[in-house]
Amino acid sequence: MAATSSAYPPPPPFYRLYKDYLQNPSSAPEPPPPIEGTYMLYGSNYTTDDVLPSLEDQGVRQLYPKDPNIDYKKELRKLNRELQLHILELADVLIERPSQYARRVEEISVIFKNLHHLLNSLRPHQARATLIHILEMQIQQRKKAVDDIKRFIL
Repeated sequence: MAATSSAYPPPPPFYRLYKDYLQNPSSAPEPPPPIEGTYMLYGSNYTTDDVLPSLEDQGVRQLYPKDPNIDYKKELRKLNRELQLHILELADVLIERPSQYARRVEEISVIFKNLHHLLNSLRPHQARATLIHILEMQIQQRKKAVDDIKRFIL
């Protein structure tokens, strides 16, 4: 027996819904509405709310003040110095008392999580600044294009 095979699988059956699209574009079905709230994907629950969970929600001790008007630069520097100190202490512990390293590693992990959380809380500001930069670059490019056109035409 000869087996037939195809390089590509057959199209899904809903392609028939679009057969008259070229003659009548409004004949195609409307796209599904966007998902809102929570949904399940690959066995995990996700949410469409773009909220950074607090460190307490994640079960991590917060090492910087909970003030909404936090000085990010100051706190990041403070956590960075604390991280350097704890890494040096870890080196001392590994030399003098190797069996007691676990507590130092846990403290370093908490500092890293706090640094990571502070940096993630700056993401919206970074996104705005990046968007502003892109828009300014586009304005400059368009002004340059207009100037080039004026120079060549006149």
